[in-house]
Order: sequence, then C-alpha cells, then structure tokens
Amino acid sequence: MSEATTPAPDPAAEPVVERATADVVVVGGGVAGLVAALECAKVGLRVTVLERRDELGGCVGRIELDGLTLDSGAESFATRGGAVAELLGSLGLEADIENPNPAGAWLVMPGKQGGLDAAPLPKTGMLGIPANPLGDDVRRIIGWSGATRAYLDRVKPILRIGRAHSLGKLVRERMGQAVLDRLVTPISAGVYSTDPDDLDLDVVAPGLNEAMTRMGSLSGGVGQLVEERRAGGAVRGIRGGMHRLVDALERELLRFDVTVVRGAEVTGLERDSSGGAGFETRASLAPQPAESWLVTATTETGELVVSAPDVVLAASGHAALALVDDALDGWAQTSGTGSAEWPAAASVELVTLVLDAPALDAAPRGTGVLVAADAPDVQAKALTHSTAKWSWLTEAAGGRHVVRLSYGRAGAANPLDGRSDAEVSELALADASLLLGVPLDERMLRASGRTAWRDALSQAAIGQRDRVRALEDALAAEPGIEATGSWVAGTGLASVVPHALEAARRVRHRRVQPDAGA
Repeated sequence: MSEATTPAPDPAAEPVVERATADVVVVGGGVAGLVAALECAKVGLRVTVLERRDELGGCVGRIELDGLTLDSGAESFATRGGAVAELLGSLGLEADIENPNPAGAWLVMPGKQGGLDAAPLPKTGMLGIPANPLGDDVRRIIGWSGATRAYLDRVKPILRIGRAHSLGKLVRERMGQAVLDRLVTPISAGVYSTDPDDLDLDVVAPGLNEAMTRMGSLSGGVGQLVEERRAGGAVRGIRGGMHRLVDALERELLRFDVTVVRGAEVTGLERDSSGGAGFETRASLAPQPAESWLVTATTETGELVVSAPDVVLAASGHAALALVDDALDGWAQTSGTGSAEWPAAASVELVTLVLDAPALDAAPRGTGVLVAADAPDVQAKALTHSTAKWSWLTEAAGGRHVVRLSYGRAGAANPLDGRSDAEVSELALADASLLLGVPLDERMLRASGRTAWRDALSQAAIGQRDRVRALEDALAAEPGIEATGSWVAGTGLASVVPHALEAARRVRHRRVQPDAGA
C-alpha cells in the first residue's frame, strides 16, 4: 500500500480570507492598545486587538537572560497624575509598587586632559536646567566659567511678551552653551531621543514659561516648579518588572472575552458602507451604525478582515499614520499636516548585559549614566545599572549585575545598525566598562540581549502638538476612529495611560446606550 502524501501548496491559489465582526477593533497591542481594549470590553463591547508582533506590550516588554526575567523596555513610570498607579491598583499590583534607589545618576563627559570624566548629576534642576547655577554639583560639570555664564540668567531681564518655544534655544540664550551641552542635551537624548533645539518647552516642561515670568529668571522658574512638583515628579516601578503590567492586562482581556490576534500586520483601513452586511455578528449594546470600518490584516494563515463601527489606532506613529491616510482620503491635503509632514522616526535600541562583576557591587556610578554627545570612545547615549536601581532585582540576580545601554540619537544613524549580536555585545561591554569606570571583559559576560524600536515618534518635538491637533480634528470629523499611543499622547506611561482611557471612553459614549450602565 502506498503512503498518503499531502499536496504541496499551490502558489497561484487565492489566499485564505477570514472575515469577522466586532464592536471595536484596536490596532496595536502596546500598553495604550491594551488599556483602551480593556476599557471598552468592561462595558460589554466586543473587542478585537490586532498586534503585528508575537508579544504584547510594545515598549513595555520582557527579555529572558541567564535565568532572569528582565524588562526589555520601560522599567518605571512617572507618578504624576496618578493614572498609572490607579491602573496598577485595579489590576491587583498596588502592593508590588516599589521606589528606586534614590542615589541618582551620573554624567560622563570629555575630560579636561582627554579621555572621560564623570560626575553625579545635579539633583536640583529640571531637564538638566539647574535651579542653582553656582552650586558645587553644577560647577563640577560645567566649571566656573560655565557656571558664571549661567548665573547671568539671574540678572538678565526676562522677556515678558511672547513665549519661549524651543528648549534648546531658551537654555542657550539664558544660561549658555555649557549648560545646554553638558546638562540639558544628555537628558533630552536619554529621555526623548530628540535634540533640545527641537523640543517644545510647553510639552517637556509645562508651566515653565509662566514660572520664568513670575520669578524673573529661568533658574528661578525651574526652582519654583521643582518645589511645586517634588511630590509628583518621582518615578516608581513594579517588583518583578514593569512587564508584569502587560501580563495583568492580558489576563483581564481574557476575562472579558477580548479577541487578541498576534502576528497580524494591519495593511488597510477603509469605510464599509454595507455596515458589515453578510458578516456573522452579535448585537452591540447600541444600534449598529449605518457604516462600519473594514480593517484588513495579513496573518500567517492568509488575510483577516474585521468589520467594526469603531477603530482605535494604537500602533506606532508612522504605521498608524499610514492607516489614517488610507481611511481619510485627502486629509493630508486639506490639513497640510499629513503623514509626509511628520518628522522621521528615531531609531532606538537597548542592549541588556548580565555580568559577573563584583567591582560593581559598590554602584560606582549610582543608578546609571547619561552621556554627553561629544564624549570620546563611547557610542551609547545612556546606561542604567538596573541592579543598583531596583532592590528586587538585586535579590533576584543573586550577586550578578544587570546593566542596560541605550543607543540612538536624534538625527544620526544608530551605531548598532548592521552589527551582529556578537559585535553588539562586544561594543556594549566596552561602553559599559568606560561609563561605569570599571574594567569589564568578555569573561564576566553571562548573557546579553537587544531590543530595537525603529518607529519612535516624539510628541515633544516642536510643531508636533499642532500636527496632533490637526490629526484629532480630522478624526473628529469621521466618528468611529480614535488614535492613541505615545506618538500622540506624549512620552511615558503617565502620558499614555490616561490618553488611552479617554480615547476608549469616547468610543464607549458612542457605542453604549445611556441605560446600559456605562
């Protein structure tokens, strides 16, 4: 008897097309998308999440190295506003919120005699702008000449007509180039991956324009805001890692019967004037609108087409903008701020190292290092000494050390592009040795891993708020579509979470009848 064989797939055959319906389709399974999906599902809306990667969480993810489960992206959250802590509490994680080591970070810069120099970052300031330009910690970094120039800010009259827009321009004019290069630029690169000249002051330091006017100087305005926001300016983390937030959200989505499709690359978004006629559907809490959206995605098995009255675009910046271009034909021409007018995305990559290096037990550079752009022989822009920053990780590591290095500055090619994993590990180890001031070699390296983001759009760039407003106006004219995520909300979970909640609540308002208990 001959053995049965499976026919080879016919490359000319039509791709398999799967059709489905939902009340809400969420494009993107990062934290913004998961939060929006959960908020919609809580009131009974049927939600489908389409995520192009195999893992959920976006910039909040995990990496397994040497038996440790570590954060591959965000490892903390800003406490301002309270939205993240409230979310964590609702997910049962409130008791696991922890404070980092308050030791603070250092700055690595060119040394006066060549090579590198390092000093603790001043603790009284905002975005590197010192509240006390003549302080010892400031002079240690910019010298007496730089500090004296910065102090001129205290006697130079503040322009009371108009507003400062560029963070870099303001610092340069008020305090000089040394403060900009040595204190402000490293933080701008580390936090926003953006040159300070391109950062919108009102976004990155809200209230500073007004505080400057009240106090009569930039340093005085910074000092006032530091005092006012001292309680709300802290960062915190989760015992075990921020990736536990994604796990908790995923469990809740499962509990509320949310459909999550991984490996689904969304390729199209268009109006379906038939309202999804012919699709199997379940009654929504509100009457089905006359029109729905058709969301098309490619999957491992073929093509998936989902019809839904509401769509939440929670994908990364340019991916979401491409879908808006598809959905709102002509919006770019009418608004003048279409996707082609948005800035190029930054290329950011993190490299995590697990080390056997007893010399790091003393945390020689505090909880991490920021790097001046002109620091010689170093490619990284920042380093976090994670086992020095988080006590839970110190316990879990059992004598090992975990450091994370960040690569990719605005307007420049990422130095890791085109390098193999082995080459990246070698470079990161050399950078870590220079930045931490401790000899490190390959014998100490137990494991390494890399995580890349190639579509990071900063909402803090000058002009970005206007582009976001134009986008929001265009979407408001087409009910049934929302956009959320860091590219429109701002950097960090403290900005992303409340923005995603508001987007979801607008969907709920449209889709849930008043007597349905919303």
